[in-house]
Amino acid sequence: MNNDQVYIIIFDSDADLGAKVAEYLRSANCTVDAFQDANVARKSFERNPADFCIIALDKVAVSEAIELSKIVKARHPEVALIFTSNHHDVNFLAKAYSLGADDFLRKPFANEELLMRIKAIRRRMKAVNNSQLQTFAIGRYSLDAVKQTLSIDGKLVKLTTKECDLLVYLSENMNNLVLRENILKSVWKNDSYYNARSMDVYITKLRALIKEDPCVGIVNVHGKGYKLLVIEEANRAVIIRP
Repeated sequence: MNNDQVYIIIFDSDADLGAKVAEYLRSANCTVDAFQDANVARKSFERNPADFCIIALDKVAVSEAIELSKIVKARHPEVALIFTSNHHDVNFLAKAYSLGADDFLRKPFANEELLMRIKAIRRRMKAVNNSQLQTFAIGRYSLDAVKQTLSIDGKLVKLTTKECDLLVYLSENMNNLVLRENILKSVWKNDSYYNARSMDVYITKLRALIKEDPCVGIVNVHGKGYKLLVIEEANRAVIIRP
């Protein structure tokens, strides 16, 4: 990589494939540890949290992979999570993103594509960190784009990278319609069908996170896109939620 060296943990029950991916990423100046055992991967992560976790969601060890993913996001939500899988089912893809995935690759994949996606996520993370506007007021909520937190009335929630990126983009266009294709190109860097499904999953998650303020909501503009709607307290009205 032509930027700061990153530390990556790989979990794949296919030891040969994990080793080949690790070898390629090391050649790209990444620090990588690859594991075939989910428990060993978890212990390594707890000792030394990674910048990225690449986790294979395959039939052989899918329950272990899901549990590892939950632990990663629960303890360090800022860690970027990339899933790989030989599953091609759209519902399975939606499930993966609901676990907090920042990206998803179907097997077999080219190592070059994986590296490009890692770089893209790094660019998004750096863009947020370097943003002059680091905090957004969303009704009673406060969004900290650097710390990736959303707070209201003293209660704080850690956001995943994708949740934060999406909410930042909506906040930058508050009360204005943002087209689906523009969201996909800005946050996902690709407007494919699968990324569109992923976006819908994340919109649902964000709606759940901002439901405590009745003056804030994400409105679906049918066939066009979404609008982060914030009603001023003086004109207080309850937003009808989907």
